[in-house]
Amino acid sequence: MSLDWPRLQRALAIEMERGFCNLQGNTYRFNEYLHEALTQAPLQQLPVQVRDRWQETAAAYAQYNDLSPTQRQHLVVQTRQLLHDVHKQLITSSPPRLLNQPLKTVNGIGDRTAAKLEKLGLYTVRDLIDYFPRDHVDYARQVPIRQLQAGETVTLVGKVRRCNCFTSPRNAKLTILELVLQDRTGQIRLSRFYAGARYAQRGWQEQQKRLYAPQTIVAASGLVKLTKYGLTLEDPQLEVLDHAAAEIDSLTIGRIVPIYPLAEGVSPDVIRRAVDRVLPLVQGYPDPLPQELRQRHQLIPLDTALRHIHFPPDQAQLSLARRRLIFDEFFYLQLGLLQRRRQQQQQASVPLNPQGALIEQFYQQLPFRLTGAQQRVVAEILADLERPIPMNRLVQGDVGSGKTVVAVIALLAAVQSGYQAALMAPTEVLAEQHYRKLFEWLTPLHVPVELLTGSIRAAKRRQILDQLATGELPVLVGTHALIQEGVTFQRLGLVVIDEQHRFGVAQRAKLQAKGLLPHVLTMTATPIPRTLALTLHGDLDVSQIDELPPGRQPIQTTVLGRCDRPHAYDLIRREVAQGRQAYIVLPLVEESEKLDLKSAIAEHERLQTEIFPNFRVGLLHGRMASSDKDATIQAFAKGELDILVATTVVEVGVDVPNATVMLIEHAERFGLSQLHQLRGRVGRGAQQSYCLLLNSSRNEAAKQRLSVLAQSQDGFFIAEMDLRLRGPGEVLGTRQSGLPDFALASLVEDQDCLEAARAAASQLIEQDPELQGYPLLQAVLQQRRDRLLEGMMN
Repeated sequence: MSLDWPRLQRALAIEMERGFCNLQGNTYRFNEYLHEALTQAPLQQLPVQVRDRWQETAAAYAQYNDLSPTQRQHLVVQTRQLLHDVHKQLITSSPPRLLNQPLKTVNGIGDRTAAKLEKLGLYTVRDLIDYFPRDHVDYARQVPIRQLQAGETVTLVGKVRRCNCFTSPRNAKLTILELVLQDRTGQIRLSRFYAGARYAQRGWQEQQKRLYAPQTIVAASGLVKLTKYGLTLEDPQLEVLDHAAAEIDSLTIGRIVPIYPLAEGVSPDVIRRAVDRVLPLVQGYPDPLPQELRQRHQLIPLDTALRHIHFPPDQAQLSLARRRLIFDEFFYLQLGLLQRRRQQQQQASVPLNPQGALIEQFYQQLPFRLTGAQQRVVAEILADLERPIPMNRLVQGDVGSGKTVVAVIALLAAVQSGYQAALMAPTEVLAEQHYRKLFEWLTPLHVPVELLTGSIRAAKRRQILDQLATGELPVLVGTHALIQEGVTFQRLGLVVIDEQHRFGVAQRAKLQAKGLLPHVLTMTATPIPRTLALTLHGDLDVSQIDELPPGRQPIQTTVLGRCDRPHAYDLIRREVAQGRQAYIVLPLVEESEKLDLKSAIAEHERLQTEIFPNFRVGLLHGRMASSDKDATIQAFAKGELDILVATTVVEVGVDVPNATVMLIEHAERFGLSQLHQLRGRVGRGAQQSYCLLLNSSRNEAAKQRLSVLAQSQDGFFIAEMDLRLRGPGEVLGTRQSGLPDFALASLVEDQDCLEAARAAASQLIEQDPELQGYPLLQAVLQQRRDRLLEGMMN
């Protein structure tokens, strides 16, 4: 069954820890993830007696927001029990294979430890082996006492001079173990603290005194810390040795120690001992990667990598283990993406005709020439459309680079070939803007175009759907309303999807399904660094419009401190007095939307009455009805408002050429790519435009980050810097980012490994597209595809 049991249990455990607050994850909110995962589980593989219970539980998460905290707690506890019961039945009903056997059957683990590990979602040997450490602490370096230096992590070996174990005079529930260790270079005083009634018992304390009696040889590992009594080890790990020269045989002392994510009631030692028990089972486990591939990329065998990621002999072996496992994560992802791309290319689509009167007439009516970059991308698209296989191309273009013109040429290629075309945008505001632009451009060519959104009246909607079904309507622009049932195209040949990272793959697939394998062109104004593009769009061809139209002036970007706000207001007054317009953007504080709204309304009122009493100031916030939002934006676009105050990010694509000032409050709270998008709302006309970044933080790193924006207008450079400074999830935005969950790999630090894995996967697919010569590799790919592509398919 393709369910990620550990991940589900982890999500439930974290929701419990955070007080049932419906946590926002990288891609989904907690309830959305649970609802999606449980709904998509293949019911036929579930035990018959739990299928109804499973479906009821999945449905309950759709209503999670409406439940009280007590009801949420009850549902989460019930779900954990259900997952536990079902997983237990599934693994006991199938013959236990080496890595699929339940943990309780492993020698040395047993029922009690297995029950604890279940709290982490770990049920089988494979679950535990794949539960990689989040970090390692290096206690391998053995240092004489005299050579200790604060800040180092070390192991020392010495003889006990004194030992005392007693209850703290200030806290009856705290027990203190004090040791004085001596080696040939000096001595050190160590303390360990134990909280709990069990440790306060005299019997336990006497036992510690006997264990660490004078003259006993002890190894101690920890971080060296300077206190008022001198150097010591912080919370040291201790182990008694037979003699001073004895080899330290420990899971925590004198070695590189793995640090695992924990849950309540599961101590680090429980996980380490369990991992130590199962690791021998991977010895000699067959390696799915061909030997020639491993040698070419200098990868160690899989069984060695799995043993050494948990308990590495040294730092060099740990690095090799990490590299092999990171390579595997990237390799299987790229293999899956490339296979998917190959399958798409083997499907038949309708070739479209790029040579025709419509496109020529469109070129003639344009009041400007296409840039070199636009011409190059148009040529790539038209070459794709001529082929009998479906196009699947992503066009990346910086803010204002002219992606819409390129899309219109593709739409016209479909129309003049006798097919229909659809353009889908993520919001009504953006869909309406595309519609107005297309209406302006296509009406002189006598090509009808309509708009379909949730706000369209029923009568108009019926008319549009009728014309669509008969083929009378060649071009339709809309939101996700385009993928709803009842929307039927007679002959859909091309789908254009704008701001495609904001749609899930499933949504995109629904629109494609409206036609017989139509060509697909996706566009984004969010520049994506190469590593992210490879990870997210490895199955797409990627084009870049990396040139702005001539005549565009660079936007003058300035970072201001809190004291400079009056200067910013002066600039806005000057620009508005000259007939221009301005945006003022306030950041959202996600924890309290209501408080946010209150402060936004208060700020709008302050700006209108105190700062700009002679100007017309509008307000746009996330809790407004969609129609009110549109009305406000339209009023601003028509010049009926001088200043627009917005709590939400002003939509990508909002096009008001007369707006010349963008003032962003608390700019340090936004990512660089987000700020670059906001900045792109100005500078769309011929006048000089300004972007003012108000930095309320004294943090030096925040100032440095904002200075990148002040120095560069290049969206791709800014996105690359953002990736390095904040990480991939933040660059794309948490919702619908589509990033797979990697256990070890980092798109920032492991770019070379990603490139190598992509090259290796590409070469293997070229040699053996179906991987028939690699049955084990094929089986592992199938297992991983469900897990790794899961995040990208939703």
